[in-house]
Amino acid sequence: MQVLPIDFVALVAVIMGVSVVLVPVIGLTARYALKPIVEALGRYFEGQGTQESIKIVERRLGLLEAQLDELQGSLARLVEASEFDAQLRSADSEAALPSGTEPGQGQP
Repeated sequence: MQVLPIDFVALVAVIMGVSVVLVPVIGLTARYALKPIVEALGRYFEGQGTQESIKIVERRLGLLEAQLDELQGSLARLVEASEFDAQLRSADSEAALPSGTEPGQGQP
């Protein structure tokens, strides 16, 4: 079997000549073939991001509602404590004063 020598200059020239035509053809083909796929993937990931953001907002809203309920309960307890304190103070002042005397006057 006889091996023929390879002319590298001619081989490179043929490859470069074919590349001048094939690179733009491959680029245009890829652009038109891959564009629908890329757009579909973009819409999918965009929709998925929207779902995640909705879940995050719902979670934050739930936490805010829980905090609001907790604050309302604390406020109700403070109002009750304030009313109870006012009742105790009014009962103490009535018990401290003998009947028929006004505040600021001592007994005769």
